[in-house]
Amino acid sequence: MLEFAPGPGIVTRSLLDAGFRVVALESDLDFFTDLQSLENSLDGQFKVIHGDFFRLDPLAKGALKPPAVSSDKLFETMGVAAVPWRADVPLRVFGIVPQQLERNRLWRLLFAMYECSSIYKYGRVELNLFISEKEYTVLTAKPGKSKIYQALTVLAQLGYEIELLHKEPWSSFATNLKNGKLAIPRTVQVPNDHLCLVRLTPQENLFTGGLKPSNASTFIFMVKQSFAKPKSKLTDRLNSWSLDNSDRLLKALEIPKKAAMCNLYPEDYKRLFEALQNSDMFAETLFHDEVLASTRTMYL
Repeated sequence: MLEFAPGPGIVTRSLLDAGFRVVALESDLDFFTDLQSLENSLDGQFKVIHGDFFRLDPLAKGALKPPAVSSDKLFETMGVAAVPWRADVPLRVFGIVPQQLERNRLWRLLFAMYECSSIYKYGRVELNLFISEKEYTVLTAKPGKSKIYQALTVLAQLGYEIELLHKEPWSSFATNLKNGKLAIPRTVQVPNDHLCLVRLTPQENLFTGGLKPSNASTFIFMVKQSFAKPKSKLTDRLNSWSLDNSDRLLKALEIPKKAAMCNLYPEDYKRLFEALQNSDMFAETLFHDEVLASTRTMYL
């Protein structure tokens, strides 16, 4: 089990009591010192590393300075070897996603999963994350809900098996921590909703048909561009991509001509992408500059 940002180690101790071997990434040096004491008191069941899970594999060149961490060195330390994508889950991750830039952090994890990069070079790593109820609602939205059914929804539902494990009121996290800080600062009003513990297990059959890690960034941007105007008609979007055979394409896919982007199911987007891959009118270079820009944004 890999735990990130364990803080005072309350959950860490529960995981250890349950028999898990835990490696923790902690960026706060105040907590890190106490966690080192816990490590020294145990016989190899627990190890803490000075690092930040959301600063894994930054694009910056040269030697990494903590809390930035290399996933290769992390997995070597844990003794976890890479396995084929369709093999069993090689590692489970647990942690609370920081509310600051929460959406960006979820996007970065999703991007890495589709490209089989960072932690996903080692296989279908399972995430067990506390996320805001707002983001959970987006991840599990249904087609037609134009305000919450988004590009993130489509890509998450295609890429992950999403399971809600638990809901915990925000107030449970608004407690004094050992170093005098608050889990939620006093100046911030506690939201009137929950944090949701969600299990995200990568789909074993994600890379079937024409979707591959090598063209996944193009697929991601195609979906993101489709939701720039979620109520626009699919035919209009296809025409904007200079596809003269859009009517024939939609007929073959059995998608109504007047279907709006926000009414398509996640599987429809994958089928559309695979059909476009086989179209003479489609070229991945259409999205080349946008894909590069999006990639840089995810890893800043």
